[in-house]
Amino acid sequence: NMGLVCSKNRRYRDSDPEENAQIKLLFQTGFDETELRSYTSVIFANVYQTIKVLHDGAKELAQNDNNSSKYAISEENKNIGEKLSEIGGRLDYPHLTKDLAKEIETLWEDGAIQETYARGNELQVPDCTKYFMENLQRLSDASYVPTKILWFLMLPVGENKRSGEVYRLFDVGGQRNERRKWIHLFEGVTAVIFCAAISEYDQTLFEDESKNRMMETKELFEWILKQPCFEKTSFMLFLNKFDIFEKKILNVPLNVCEWFKDYQPVSTGKQEVEHAYEFVKKKFEELYFQSSAPDRVDRVFKIYRTTALDQKVVKKTFKLVDETLRRRNLFEAGLL
Repeated sequence: NMGLVCSKNRRYRDSDPEENAQIKLLFQTGFDETELRSYTSVIFANVYQTIKVLHDGAKELAQNDNNSSKYAISEENKNIGEKLSEIGGRLDYPHLTKDLAKEIETLWEDGAIQETYARGNELQVPDCTKYFMENLQRLSDASYVPTKILWFLMLPVGENKRSGEVYRLFDVGGQRNERRKWIHLFEGVTAVIFCAAISEYDQTLFEDESKNRMMETKELFEWILKQPCFEKTSFMLFLNKFDIFEKKILNVPLNVCEWFKDYQPVSTGKQEVEHAYEFVKKKFEELYFQSSAPDRVDRVFKIYRTTALDQKVVKKTFKLVDETLRRRNLFEAGLL
């Protein structure tokens, strides 16, 4: 997905409080307790929506899959499942009580739900699912205050004033229906930070389940590179969700994605993870140079391996981005 646009002097969109997580943690003072508590309802919504996706997915697989019996929810959990699915379909969600948390735990532990979760890439199951399901009793505690905002807020917006210059970062959204809203606004942008979730090579789009997410990312990156407004813009490619990628790649072949169909595994364990990552990185590098006109190939292009939930990694990455942009500014001013 198209992640962030970095500008030194123009404001295209005010920061949304719900999208200010990582940058605020890195460059400001963090969240006070009032702000943290305000995210509680968002977390509860995540929990209810996720268990609904799993329940409804299990029912669908039980009806249509060749091995349907393993997706059949046990008789003792059927009523719980129907109840939680109804809650997950509401516009307003109830407070997560201890009783509701226990019911969600019970359904989560059902064999059919676990089998369905194993096929989460087909059902738009969010990455935070396991974390939430393993922490339900803590989430339902009356004194609960959120601590891991980044589990559900992945797209940051904010400002970096550390180097003496102000860089404003704007989440513009990469979904198909959002692109037309922003592409015409970015004349004079300093840099584009393009976030590609490399763990999603076996998943489909939420808005089009026939389309592989990595193929959509490829096409979006290619389209962005060719836009006239980014002719002299620096590009920072974040190959994100490496933590999920390194676990998935050992179980799901990279060549299930059409773009990576020529990939051949060479080893196991950590060596295979690195081999697969370098293959993906090379594919993006090739795409960059293939999609850049001859007069654009000398613009700044950097690739970073990122794990958005790891604050140290993101902090280090943004420091490198900051240094790259400052060097570019000095070069343009004739000081380098």
